[in-house]
Amino acid sequence: MSSYTRGAPTVFFINSLWLLLRLVSAGVRADSDPGGFVPFLGGNYDGHPMLYFSREDVEGLQGAALNSHRLLARGIREAAEEMLERPEDYLPPWSPAQFSARWNEIYGNNLGLLAMFCLLYPHRAGALDMAREYMERMAAQPNWLVKDAPWDEVPMAHSLVGFATAYDFLFVYLSRSQQERFLQVIGNASHYMYEKSYHRGWGFQYLHNHQPTNCVALLTGCLVLMNQGYLQDAYLWTKQVLSIMEKSLVLLQDVVDGSLYEGVAYGSYTTRSLFQYIFLVQRHFSISHFQHPWLLQHFSFLYRTLLPGFQRTVAIADSNYNWFYGPESQLVFLDRYVLRNGSGNWLAEKIRENRVQDGPGQPARGQRWSTLHTEFIWFDPSLRPTPPPDYGIPRLHYFEDWGVVTYGSALPSQRNHSFLSFKSGKLGGRAIFDIVHLKKYSEWIRGWRNFNAGHEHPDQNSFTFTPGGVPFITEALYGPKYTFLNNALMFRPSGHHSCFAPWEGQVTETCNSKWLKFKQGQAADCQGNIEAVLEQQGLVFIRGEARSAYSQELKARSIQRNLLLLQPELLLVVDHVHLRPDSPVRRFSAFFHNTDTPFQTTAMDNIQGAFIQHSQDSYKMFWLDDTGSSEKAATGYWSYPHGYPYNGSNYVNVTMPLRYPHTRVAYIFFGPEVEVQSFSLRGDSERIDVYLATHDHTYTVHLLTGEAPSKPLFAMVLEDQKKKIVFERAAAIQERPLVEVEEYVNAVEDNLQHVKPVFQQLERHIQAKVLDSGKFQKTDKRKPAASVKKTFSLSKKQKAKGGKKGGLADGPLDIFAQIEAREKRQKQTILKRGGYEDVPEENDGDSRAFIDYSDTRRVRKGAVIKGRRFNEVQAVATVGVSHSSSSAYIRLFLIFNILTFFLLLAVLLLRLPKAQTLHTQRCVYCLLLVDSFILLCLYSSCSQSQC
Repeated sequence: MSSYTRGAPTVFFINSLWLLLRLVSAGVRADSDPGGFVPFLGGNYDGHPMLYFSREDVEGLQGAALNSHRLLARGIREAAEEMLERPEDYLPPWSPAQFSARWNEIYGNNLGLLAMFCLLYPHRAGALDMAREYMERMAAQPNWLVKDAPWDEVPMAHSLVGFATAYDFLFVYLSRSQQERFLQVIGNASHYMYEKSYHRGWGFQYLHNHQPTNCVALLTGCLVLMNQGYLQDAYLWTKQVLSIMEKSLVLLQDVVDGSLYEGVAYGSYTTRSLFQYIFLVQRHFSISHFQHPWLLQHFSFLYRTLLPGFQRTVAIADSNYNWFYGPESQLVFLDRYVLRNGSGNWLAEKIRENRVQDGPGQPARGQRWSTLHTEFIWFDPSLRPTPPPDYGIPRLHYFEDWGVVTYGSALPSQRNHSFLSFKSGKLGGRAIFDIVHLKKYSEWIRGWRNFNAGHEHPDQNSFTFTPGGVPFITEALYGPKYTFLNNALMFRPSGHHSCFAPWEGQVTETCNSKWLKFKQGQAADCQGNIEAVLEQQGLVFIRGEARSAYSQELKARSIQRNLLLLQPELLLVVDHVHLRPDSPVRRFSAFFHNTDTPFQTTAMDNIQGAFIQHSQDSYKMFWLDDTGSSEKAATGYWSYPHGYPYNGSNYVNVTMPLRYPHTRVAYIFFGPEVEVQSFSLRGDSERIDVYLATHDHTYTVHLLTGEAPSKPLFAMVLEDQKKKIVFERAAAIQERPLVEVEEYVNAVEDNLQHVKPVFQQLERHIQAKVLDSGKFQKTDKRKPAASVKKTFSLSKKQKAKGGKKGGLADGPLDIFAQIEAREKRQKQTILKRGGYEDVPEENDGDSRAFIDYSDTRRVRKGAVIKGRRFNEVQAVATVGVSHSSSSAYIRLFLIFNILTFFLLLAVLLLRLPKAQTLHTQRCVYCLLLVDSFILLCLYSSCSQSQC
């Protein structure tokens, strides 16, 4: 029998030692965080900082600023040095009248940057003094709102997130008095934001940029308050934030292309805060969204919308020339936590290298530094910047939810690198539009009241063209919501009241508001549709249909636009309008814009045209209808009303007559590398034929525009009468049906369940610290010990009473369940009274749409923190937190078990060969196996609790 077991101790020892080494190496990897891992703190805080990193991480960040992060640190240093050189240009004013006189997000945006600089370079003379004075000035304000927009909490959100972040970063550099006063300011501002989340649109209008901006501000304040021991109110406010944002993230799963319907600029505004939220809830509550399907696709939204040269982006919807915030911070976040392939770091590097420092496209003064600290925190230097595999090759990309096509994005600025974009989609994007119209997510959604498309434009069937990297046809940027400002068609006479009667644009056009019309009537059903997105042998074909974007009173069967890119610098556009017999319209008008350069008129063989001059080169366009007519265009400059960030846009306006049943107008756009020699077209009821000759090629284009063509084609192109390119209808776009996320209510509720254990852990820390130490009462000026003892003693009595009834006796002390029950009762009382007040705001949000189905809580009564000149905040004070005693016990048992394990191994090797019975050998083996299992369990517990 011994022959079978003689080698067993050695084999067992080797395998056990290998397993132990694997566990240790795994722990080292998790602690060093080389990749996309955000450690969960589990409520085990060791003072401040704690939001994005812990106290022990500061030295590593300071070292990284000198080595792996030195380029990012240089940007932080240069920005902070500019602030230090001219402090009065950057410090907030003491005067409340001056502070609230204008949009003041700059103060909160810059404070995070200054705090990060002080943390990285604590010995820089004057930096900490400026940061403390900065915070004193902000704390001196009655509130952080703007006088002319008291209904808008966005400026307050910027101030709160910056102030709370600075408080966390600089806590050890603040005096005791400053720590207490600044905490009161954070508490009062957070309370204000919490209450307004029930009244304002950002509490129930999902996927809108205000929502993550305000929610992350409130969450940041809650985390700071939580760390300082204000558990009960921080718990309620945190649950409110998560209830809102987790619903948004569920809905975002239906946005399958990674886009955001508000466009690239406002999209960067949304993701600036959304990515902070994703990071914070993982770090503090172990809620992971890093494998969210939208997040996995979002890199394409940033990469495929870049014009050649990496300086400008597609400017669809309210926009500047590129981004409002970042996007370098968002890109390094994606690379570290989602992509893990270096593409995010590469694109951030290219954008950084090509940034416009002066002129159109330069970052706004109030936003340019606001993401530098998160970019530094999230940057992973181990990911070598690597371009996507198809970089350098023009690619066609279709954003199916957004309804946008791009071609030639993210290329170096060269003569043969052109960019083309086309927009024809559903209002709010496919997901939002279908959620509203198909009544999906009925537990949460009550139609358009739960979304906000105010920043969109009436731009269905619009396009832009950038031949050779030079913007020729552009969007008109952030301006009035007029159809003619969006490279789209208008018709006359108007069938009903319109902004520019007798001309009529798309149904979402707004005459007297800065925000798009989208909630009611025909506007609520507005949509365009992209029917074809095809590329064959270097030619690109796109077709869009926008009939449903115009009034039904126009009685149009089809309003179709076809784009055909024949060469990198030669674009053919054909508009096809099919009218019903009783249609009243007789003319249509097409507009084309350039925000930088004015248009001038020209002609070619009786064909009218226009051009812009860029340096020594001319970029030209000509037009012709299917009867051979070409009317002269009007050119000019449209000035925007006061209140918009841009002055206006240059335009060329082409007006042509409409005939029943069909009218086709063709336009050609080309750069200096193309010389057009002839241009003509003719058509019949089924198709339009375009003949185009340049100095090196001839093209015959057959476009089938009918509803039921005899051939299964969209178009066919004959190049030089030799090469035939066919675009078949079999390759038409097929829209995917919207599929509601399964168990979506439970998915949100499951994530909300992550909050309570963290607060219970903090509660245990506080209970142990207060009840076991009378010394703390002498050092804490707030003297919370008595009130905490009272709270816990009352809870214990309730627990004992509940035990007789089968209530709380079986579980641990749970004052948070009592808070929730009390909040639920108050909420029911509010609902019986008729709901919350309907506060007017920029988009007239209906607060009833939120409270009808909300599972969040309203503020409760409690003790009062008298904040400095803010409205009073209600809270129950407890004390600061420390590392969990349970973690210490786990660590102790882990060490003890390791010693036991090695002792048993020694017995196995030294004593087991001398054992005379098989029973003894089996007992030792069993003990080793049991101890190994205990060791694994302890290691797992220790890893989760960060002991």
